[in-house]
Amino acid sequence: MMNAAECRAKSEPDIAAVAADAVGGHAIGRPTVYVYEAPVRICHWVNAFSIVALMMTGYLIGMPLPSVEGEASANFDMDYIRFAHFAAGQVLAVFFLTRVFWAFVGNHHSRQIFYLPVHRKQFWGEMLDEIRWYAFLEHKPKMYVGHNPLARTGMFTGFTLFVAYMIITGFALYSEGTGIDSWQHKLFGWVFAIWPNSQDVHTWHHLGMWALVTFVIVHVYAAVREDIMSRQGIISSMVSGERQFRD
Repeated sequence: MMNAAECRAKSEPDIAAVAADAVGGHAIGRPTVYVYEAPVRICHWVNAFSIVALMMTGYLIGMPLPSVEGEASANFDMDYIRFAHFAAGQVLAVFFLTRVFWAFVGNHHSRQIFYLPVHRKQFWGEMLDEIRWYAFLEHKPKMYVGHNPLARTGMFTGFTLFVAYMIITGFALYSEGTGIDSWQHKLFGWVFAIWPNSQDVHTWHHLGMWALVTFVIVHVYAAVREDIMSRQGIISSMVSGERQFRD
């Protein structure tokens, strides 16, 4: 019979092996790996709520509420909506820059969504495997500690590029109200050199909102699907920071 110490040693995971995964190794047969640091998780959720607020208020700005009778001072709803949109946009900009900063000082996984290793043949092979897995053509998923190649590509495109584009065009439009002497115009006024007509900037910014809506829907679906089918603790990893491999 095993004594208490032997039983405890058998039930506990190999700490050295788990720690090794924090720098990007594959996690096969290892129960829990610490992946996403606290700043990454905080930025993720603040950015998520900011984007939802921006999409809701942005839609209402593009499709305003019906006009109502009475004094303008008694019908200030659109101004509140615009204020919420501007506030959420500035919060998003601050935490997006914070997320970029943490990519330089955080662990390996904090940098994944800011570049794609397109020069590596392995990346494209793993991408094809993930496409087959999402298309229900593979019976078992491959196990990744951080983002899989397809998710990484989606985050780079749908979050990094789209959000940067929305911040730039959003502040350019905001500079129309603050004037040419404002820091917004000095940093983002060059957008009007590309689209001299302000309405064109409004249109492309509005189309960017629908691109973000599409990304959010796909992102949430993929996260829930992976949590259920791959049993790799995708959603919980953005709460605790730990990726759990249940199988």
